Amino acid sequence: MLKPSQRGELMPPSPIRKLVPFAEKAKQRGLKVHHLNIGQPDIETPSSIMDAVKQADVKVLAYSHSAGNESYRKKLVKYYKKNGIELTHEQIIITAGGSEAIVFGMMACLDAGDEVIIPEPFYANYSGFAVMAGIKINPVTSHIENGFALPPISEFEKLITPKTKAILICNPNNPTGYLYSKSEMEQLEDICLRNQLFLFSDEAYREFCYEGEYTSALHLKKIQGQVLLMDTISKRYSACGARIGALITKNKEVYNAALKMAQARLSPPGLAQILGEAAVDLPDDYFNAPKAAYLSRRNLVVKRLNQMEGVFCTTPGGAFYVIAKLPIDDGDTFCQWLLESFSHHGETVMLAPASGFYETKGLGKNEVRLAYVINNKDIDSAMDCIEEALKVYPGRTI
Repeated sequence: MLKPSQRGELMPPSPIRKLVPFAEKAKQRGLKVHHLNIGQPDIETPSSIMDAVKQADVKVLAYSHSAGNESYRKKLVKYYKKNGIELTHEQIIITAGGSEAIVFGMMACLDAGDEVIIPEPFYANYSGFAVMAGIKINPVTSHIENGFALPPISEFEKLITPKTKAILICNPNNPTGYLYSKSEMEQLEDICLRNQLFLFSDEAYREFCYEGEYTSALHLKKIQGQVLLMDTISKRYSACGARIGALITKNKEVYNAALKMAQARLSPPGLAQILGEAAVDLPDDYFNAPKAAYLSRRNLVVKRLNQMEGVFCTTPGGAFYVIAKLPIDDGDTFCQWLLESFSHHGETVMLAPASGFYETKGLGKNEVRLAYVINNKDIDSAMDCIEEALKVYPGRTI
């Protein structure tokens, strides 16, 4: 029998989605499953941007420019200017979600065998994107004890080799929720400047910062030509299915290389670009309500978790995720057990084992990631499930 390529075999399974079959079976048994496993917001997609698609006068759904509709890119220039980022529309490539932006960035800046340093735990799909690009991830470990703050720059420096070409961060962070400070961003600016490295910055959660000052990689003045900003409307406007993102760079050579990749896939999604363009016209106070909802949910999740015996988590500064350390032997086993063998008043909860967010084997074994993307009432019920589950889980460690 023919076998897949080595690259195909190296592609890691999603730690977020691999438990889906167990969740489906739990539902078939009549259980209500609280989904805290995936960052799929329950905030309603704004009706005005959905209406923009429905009302669009499109006679032929044609290819757009490979970089995306010019009208949309010019609208985004205004959006980024509101966030203190000066751009032209010719520095923006519209992509099929933030995922394509990251892959394009990796492939435009790194050759096969080159290396990128990423603080771990990190968004699990970065590993898959690295396999697709043929590059190697060198992780630098952050720790739950200090809220997953940026590791010391000396730890980054230990990992730099002649093949190191970039550092990749997510700010605010998925999966930890950590919000990098201006000082931490300036430390990254300094190491990238001294070592001539690209700084890849995934800024999907820009609007959801609860404490501290948000600093974009493109706020850093000394390395403007070394920054690649990866963005998406998925979380911002609760439009994950639109698959519209952006790759942004002021480096003309990198832009041209990425544009060739965009040309090879022809164009980004047409109707979704209309949706994305309409989203830029939402009132400035649009984010007040979803941000307040996430803040309330964050506070509830952190409070409830830290009230449980043997559980520890810090208060994340942004996004809508938190990693918690549990008194369990193995997060993967625990998360599967919750779906296969546990219920509380006809309910259970689906979590993401944190081990899948670490590149270093063995780390995160007793940690889980929770996405607080459900309402407070359901969060309370989910926390009840976790609290009761920890009392009877066979692999409890206290």
